[in-house]
Amino acid sequence: MRNVSALVFASGLAFLLLVITWQFVVGGAPMLIGEAILQQGADKIGSANLVTSVVLGYRGIDTLGEIAILFTASTATSLVLSSLSAKTSSSKKVVIRDDGTILASSASLFFPLLITLGMYIILHGHLTPGGGFQGGVILAAAFFLPLLAVPGRGVNHSGLALVEGFAGASFIIIGIIALFQGNAFLQPFFGHGEMGSLVSAGTLPLLYTAVGLKVGAELSGLLANLAEIGEIVPESTDLQASSMQTESNGS
Repeated sequence: MRNVSALVFASGLAFLLLVITWQFVVGGAPMLIGEAILQQGADKIGSANLVTSVVLGYRGIDTLGEIAILFTASTATSLVLSSLSAKTSSSKKVVIRDDGTILASSASLFFPLLITLGMYIILHGHLTPGGGFQGGVILAAAFFLPLLAVPGRGVNHSGLALVEGFAGASFIIIGIIALFQGNAFLQPFFGHGEMGSLVSAGTLPLLYTAVGLKVGAELSGLLANLAEIGEIVPESTDLQASSMQTESNGS
């Protein structure tokens, strides 16, 4: 019976795909909305990067949904990791290891460079390829690198939560202000400015800044939780290593 159901489902899916494919016009351009955006997007939004105009200007609600999905996934994973940490903390402890001066110094050197690169990509998302999501990932990598160099250091989860909440609230508030001005949700205001300059495209740079900070804070917290779980080691193992080191020093 199960095989018959699978065959019927596969046959129906194949028929549906065949009909959809048959309706396509070969060599034509069925995306009429896409053509309109290509022709009018730059003038209406004022962004030199047309992808940014689409992501924030034309489909900002979809972007808000993507941020909500990322927040839900990050929160759920953090809750699982936190519960795992609570269960194992009674019999295990966190050990802070010193893996060498070169790693620690390199992490300290790369941290401001990655922060600068991440913020550059975020703030120039309306001008060049990049934006909040890409820049946010680089910001998260900047905070995760010191944890790899000095395991057990930890991060300020309260500060990350504060940045994440402020960025998410700012994104929504900007959209609500646009509604009160009689525009569509997240439609840019403040004027287009001069296309190609840093201060242009209205509120799009502010929106991408909010997206970048939120993505960076969420991923930083998630990676920090993973690092903290990985650094919880059994006390017996730690004691055994200490005794072995004592014996070697004595010999």
